[in-house]
Amino acid sequence: MTAFAALAVAGAVATGLAGGVLFAFSTFVLGGLRRLAPGEAGAAMAAINRDALRPPLMLLLAASVLLPVVAAVVGLVTGADGSGWALAGAVVAVAGILGVTGVGNVPLNERLEAAAARGGDLADAWTAFWPRWLAWNHVRTVAGAASAALLALALV
Repeated sequence: MTAFAALAVAGAVATGLAGGVLFAFSTFVLGGLRRLAPGEAGAAMAAINRDALRPPLMLLLAASVLLPVVAAVVGLVTGADGSGWALAGAVVAVAGILGVTGVGNVPLNERLEAAAARGGDLADAWTAFWPRWLAWNHVRTVAGAASAALLALALV
C-alpha cells in the first residue's frame, strides 16, 4: 500500500466518523433536547458543548481535516491516480467541516455558553440557538459523508 492510499483510507475513516458523530447530533441528540423544556435543553446543550471540547472529539475533527489534506498533497506530489478525488475530499472537509464549524456552530455555541454563564433562564437563548445550529450541523454532516465518499473514490 502506498503512502497516498494509506492516507486516503485514514482520511476516509476520519471524515466518515466525524460525519457520523455530527449525524447523531442532527438526528437524535438535538431531537431529544428539543423534547425538554427550553431552559433545560439550553442548559443541557451548553454542558454538552463544554464536554465536546475534550480530546476525543477535537482529535477526530482535526484528523478529519488534516488527513484528507495530507492525502491530497501526497497524491498530487507523487502523481498518484485518484489524487484529484482526494483533493476534492480535502476541500469539502476543510470548507464543510472546519469552515462551517468555525463560522457557524462555534459562534452559536459561544452565545449559548455566554447565556449559561449569566446564570439566567436559557429558554430564549435555546430558542434562538437550535434551529440555526442544527442547519449548520446538517451541512457538516453532509460534508463528512461527501468527503469520505470522495476519498474512497480516490482509492478506486
